[in-house]
Amino acid sequence: MPLYECVLIARNDVTQQQVEAVADTIAAQFEGDGEGSTIEKREYWGLRGLSYRIKKNRKGHYMLLGLNAGATSLNEMERQLRLNEDILRFMTIRVDAIEEAPSAILSRKSDDRERGFRGPKPAGRFESGRKRGFDDREEFRARDEVPRDDFRGGRDMGDDA
Repeated sequence: MPLYECVLIARNDVTQQQVEAVADTIAAQFEGDGEGSTIEKREYWGLRGLSYRIKKNRKGHYMLLGLNAGATSLNEMERQLRLNEDILRFMTIRVDAIEEAPSAILSRKSDDRERGFRGPKPAGRFESGRKRGFDDREEFRARDEVPRDDFRGGRDMGDDA
């Protein structure tokens, strides 16, 4: 049987479990078709931003399915995905082999996690590199260092009485 890869994008307001349920229904459909179609690979890529809005959504749940399917079961799967309102887009392509290794998307995510802490942030053009809190600003430090009687032009508050 030919091998396919299908990437589907679900709406951002559904949960990951609901996206997994869509893949489960596809697997159940493949088991019942009688052709021996199976899902060889299944990867959840997570909630990712879309390049442009699709049906008023800016983000979507991505999932990759590696399929070993016949033509009739593949057509039925695509028909069911078109009817499902939670699925924004899907694309199915024929491949020569389904790779067992994680896809490029998942391997890139793991590389980002391994990099971890890269040291302190270098100083910018006008910064010393040290993060300052709200009270560390220069105007607050200058106000706290100057004695209070200097604001009245040298007059002492006790001389009026």
